Amino acid sequence: MEVPHRPPPLSLALHTLASPAAGEKVTVDEPMRDELHVAMGGAAESDLFGEGEAPDPEATPPVGRKSSLSTNESCSDEETLQEEVRKRTEEEEEAARERRSQRQLLAVEELVQSERNYLRLLQVSSVTIRSNLHKLQPPPPHLDSLFLHIEGVIDVSGQFLSLLDQTQVRPGDPQFLQTLCDAFLGLSADLEAAYREYLAHYGEVTALENAYKQEAGLWAEIVRVIKASAPEVNAASLTFFLVMPVQRVARYPLLLQTIQSHTDRTRPGHALLERTAHTAIALNRRINEYKRFREVADKYKKTENLSIRDRIQRISTHSIAKKTARLSQQLKHETGMAPKLVDEEFEALEGFFYVLEHGILQLLENVEMFLQHLQGLLACRTEGFDLDLDGEKTAICYKEISTALRQWVLPAFEKRMRTLVHQPLCGLRDLLRGPRNLIRKRVDKLLDYELICDKSSLSYEEQGVANTYRTINTLLVGELPVFNGVALQLLWAVLGTLSCLHRDLASDMEQLFQGFAQQLPHSSLEPGAFWKWAESAALDGAQRLEGLCRSVAATLNAPVIQPLSPSSRRRLQLLTEKHGSGRIFQMTAAVGGGRDLDLSLARGELVAVVSQEDSRGDRRRWLVDAGGRRGYAPSSKLIRYHQPAEAPPPSPHPVLPDGMMGGRRHSFTPEGRPLAVSSPPCFQVFAAYDFVGRGHHEVSVRAGEAVRVLEPHDKRGNPEWSLVQTGGGHRGYAPSNYLTLRPPGAGPPDTRPPDCSDTRGRGRGFTQQRHWTHVP
Repeated sequence: MEVPHRPPPLSLALHTLASPAAGEKVTVDEPMRDELHVAMGGAAESDLFGEGEAPDPEATPPVGRKSSLSTNESCSDEETLQEEVRKRTEEEEEAARERRSQRQLLAVEELVQSERNYLRLLQVSSVTIRSNLHKLQPPPPHLDSLFLHIEGVIDVSGQFLSLLDQTQVRPGDPQFLQTLCDAFLGLSADLEAAYREYLAHYGEVTALENAYKQEAGLWAEIVRVIKASAPEVNAASLTFFLVMPVQRVARYPLLLQTIQSHTDRTRPGHALLERTAHTAIALNRRINEYKRFREVADKYKKTENLSIRDRIQRISTHSIAKKTARLSQQLKHETGMAPKLVDEEFEALEGFFYVLEHGILQLLENVEMFLQHLQGLLACRTEGFDLDLDGEKTAICYKEISTALRQWVLPAFEKRMRTLVHQPLCGLRDLLRGPRNLIRKRVDKLLDYELICDKSSLSYEEQGVANTYRTINTLLVGELPVFNGVALQLLWAVLGTLSCLHRDLASDMEQLFQGFAQQLPHSSLEPGAFWKWAESAALDGAQRLEGLCRSVAATLNAPVIQPLSPSSRRRLQLLTEKHGSGRIFQMTAAVGGGRDLDLSLARGELVAVVSQEDSRGDRRRWLVDAGGRRGYAPSSKLIRYHQPAEAPPPSPHPVLPDGMMGGRRHSFTPEGRPLAVSSPPCFQVFAAYDFVGRGHHEVSVRAGEAVRVLEPHDKRGNPEWSLVQTGGGHRGYAPSNYLTLRPPGAGPPDTRPPDCSDTRGRGRGFTQQRHWTHVP
């Protein structure tokens, strides 16, 4: 192996490059070696003097040894400086961690301590102040509604503090933060429910307090009670306490975010704390959204009873333009010119709501009708009459049973029926009003939304319209299923209660009848035979009752006998010549034409029936001729018109034909021909007393005035009233006991008037002479 040659001394190279002077060689060589040593980390020196060989100490000048020592000192100073910087940095980081820890502890203590003070003040307002205000005479009206929803807030706050106290961990303990987060997350649903209801009704609380402030004396007493009940807080109004839940729910995110900002990210509980803060923020967002929904719902679901003047005052160009646009959009939907936005989920909910509403209203109507019939049954107290039932055991048993039913069983049943069935149904009906108005308002807002939904950019007003529709639609889709479910449960509960009440009624009646079972007929029959007899008896009684009702209705619906006007006489003559007397009918009540080809006819008007059915075969509408006009009239309002065979004889010839005495219900006509009398009469009819007509169907007569008797009874055949015609041509009814028979030329009758309602006075007057006497 060849040994490498020793490199020439550096001084020679420097001498060759720079200067041959020996003194300058040292000055140049020293700084260059120092720079090489510093830049190359000491390796340059070994490279200059060979591969790993140390320089010869004898050949190195004394100046080179001094340079090496200065380089070592410089390195040690740098290491000392870096160590000091590192220690200073660690101390600053430790101090920062300590400050964060202290701030975190203060934030946690603030959250816990403020929660305790908050709960204490709520309890003071809800218990102490509330009880002291109730002691006022008189207490403030609607006082309990102020604290209606604050109890839920107090309960959830107390649960939160109890969960923190159960773990026996102090705020400075690292485990306390995890306990705090777990407690808040576990109660987040309860917190949202309690604060959501409180904030939704907070507007009503402030409105009620403002109403208290309008009465100076009452408000002064309330302030005095507040200051005496809570002197440490120096509160001057109820708002000081009632606004605390509104402020507290908004402070939860701020406190939790403060704790999170002072918590090291490397700690295990940082992720849990971050999730808790996000939960608090989301909770506040949902509460605000719910409050906004409730405000929109309260605005549109209320029913306004406006007068015509108020409605006219609300008319403006804006409202007219808005309603015109809605009508135009609706017509486009009906004609197929524009598509309609369809929400299948909402339409299903809406259909179920209307079915439920119809069922509730129908049940309420039936219950009210049932109670009305029950009141009519209780008002008919047949047991109070003396029916002379001595010896009639069966009738006496029925009377005792009827008495017990009307005095004890049925009144108790009616009271329970009203309390347990009728009142809940009325409340349920009132609850339907709000969702119904909101559904109707959604239809209007949908038409407005359809007009702007296709626009690329919306104005501020159009954005408000779109937001209102979305809010109402979201509210209905979210709340209507809950309402339908609760309403259906209430309806089933009412039906179950109704069934139980009828079962109890049947049990009470069975117990009542068992005491009279041996005394009643048919009690010894077998159950099958008894029920068969009971069914046949009930059907027979129902048929007889129905026949009686028809007879009474026919009697009551008979037209009032009044003189025919000249136009009615001409119409009667025209209809009789054209259709015959058998087709003449008279209206029992006024009718208005509500359908096509229907006639509007007055009560008592004469018509001729052309066909007893309409063009579709409906027999409830008859085709009639009203003297030139043809149309349809309800058959239930028509009754056959009976014309007299011949007119009654004129006075003083009061002999009545035999046929006239048989017909009890007919009208009269003035155009009849008088009967020819071959000899003068022996008696004449006079008014014995003065009588003043009290209506258009009665006629006034004076004592001694000669009258002409047209009918000796009224339209129901009652002989206490007679249809007469005075000398002046006036017709009407007069009391029969006011008329008397006198021979021609006799003096005036007695003018002392009897009582018209006293039927015993008939023997003194006209009705005593039932058979008229004529001289042959």
